[in-house]
Amino acid sequence: MDVTASAAGTRKSLWRTRAAPSRPGTLYLLCWFCGSVLLAFLVIPLVALAAHQSGRNLGEVAGMADVRGAIALSLEGAFLSAALAALAGVPLAYVLARTAFPGKGVIAALIDLPLAVPHTVAGIALLMVFGRQGFFGAPLQGLVGLKFWGTLAGIVVAMLFVSAPYTVNAARIGFEAVDPRLEKIARTLGLGPWRTFLRITLPLAWHSIMTGVTLTYARSISEFGAVVILVYYPMTAPVKIYELFLRFGLDQAAAAAVLLLVVSLVLFVALRALAQRDAPAPERR
Repeated sequence: MDVTASAAGTRKSLWRTRAAPSRPGTLYLLCWFCGSVLLAFLVIPLVALAAHQSGRNLGEVAGMADVRGAIALSLEGAFLSAALAALAGVPLAYVLARTAFPGKGVIAALIDLPLAVPHTVAGIALLMVFGRQGFFGAPLQGLVGLKFWGTLAGIVVAMLFVSAPYTVNAARIGFEAVDPRLEKIARTLGLGPWRTFLRITLPLAWHSIMTGVTLTYARSISEFGAVVILVYYPMTAPVKIYELFLRFGLDQAAAAAVLLLVVSLVLFVALRALAQRDAPAPERR
């Protein structure tokens, strides 16, 4: 009884210690300073870009049908690439997190490789595979009429290639954080592999998965190099902004960039909020 009371008192003492407010020390102040410098470095250029735009210029560019179409095409392609990354990347992440096999490190490195390859190089590589004379491009066009140059399919392929690693890596980290003993307990209680995965593992890893999908979506919207080489037309928003810069100079290109930033920011905040939501609790039998 004395041991129980002592343990309870210790827990209360620890709780008070953790809950007690503390003054920021030198370490935290230094971290805040360094973080503020980085935050300012990231935010100031975007604020400067928006501040130099007039409402009239933004209205004129927003009224251009080709600019609106390019932004809509980017959003559509990014949505499809994020969906495909989740559909194929989450199972791959689960395999990497739960199994050990020869060559696992090589596969993990190959998944990360698109993050290190210049995106113009990625576009050339994709052109060799999905272009008119490509390994898949020519047969697919002849057999089913599917082509990847000048189509939404090519845009999705280019976006998916450079952004899928975000989903795979984030989902793998989420699955690795789930205690395998919980899955074993669920199996002993009568749940099969599929029900264990859907009711236990997937909900617990949901936050990490949604974070990866959000990063994939955001990265897909901004892709330029691979898209411009493999597809070019129809133009996504980054390609259209580049074309406006070449044809009309900085003013229209900057206005279109601000419109894309606003749309992307709204969607990114919404997806982040969805990712931050608590994962649903596992169902009880």
